[in-house]
Amino acid sequence: MGANFSTFSRAEISNDQLNHAAVAIVIDKHLEDERATVLLTRRSQHINRHKGQFALPGGRLNKDETVNEAALRELKEELGVELAPGALLGTLDDYATRSGFNITPVVFWGGGALQAKPDPNEVAQVFRIPVEELDSPDIPQFTQQVDGDHPVLYFPHLPTLGDSVYAPTAAILYQFREVALRGNNTRVAHYDQPRFAWK
Repeated sequence: MGANFSTFSRAEISNDQLNHAAVAIVIDKHLEDERATVLLTRRSQHINRHKGQFALPGGRLNKDETVNEAALRELKEELGVELAPGALLGTLDDYATRSGFNITPVVFWGGGALQAKPDPNEVAQVFRIPVEELDSPDIPQFTQQVDGDHPVLYFPHLPTLGDSVYAPTAAILYQFREVALRGNNTRVAHYDQPRFAWK
């Protein structure tokens, strides 16, 4: 995985009209076996935006904060998980959202069987998605919105969730799969998000 990131040249977005945010993709072991998993959350109903949606831990950058620092801080605030800066594996492309954010996904190695203690004000549930679910040939899939110029990328019915995941989270996880697992230079910034994620 590290070798794949070493040959990947990420695409950055420079747009002062967007709020810069970072999300953490944390690779960890399943609590019941040795399978590699990705930590995913369902957002709380108590937050102001994107209530109840599936999301990666993350949030807006503070002043003078790097994307790596922001991703680690948000991971600790949301899930009670503290990782060292040396856990960094790589960084994916920036992704601009309809809701006004420029998201930088940062990938970390969790070290094995992390014990998450989610903040209930921000996180309703924590899931460990086995990497093989993300590597399924059945995902991603695409749909076209009547008023959209670009297809919406989504993962239909991930078994661990029993539900579907849409862009931006699905788009970011798709690029993670392509870059980290398969060594491809796949881009995802052109994929749209469903209307419910625009606000």
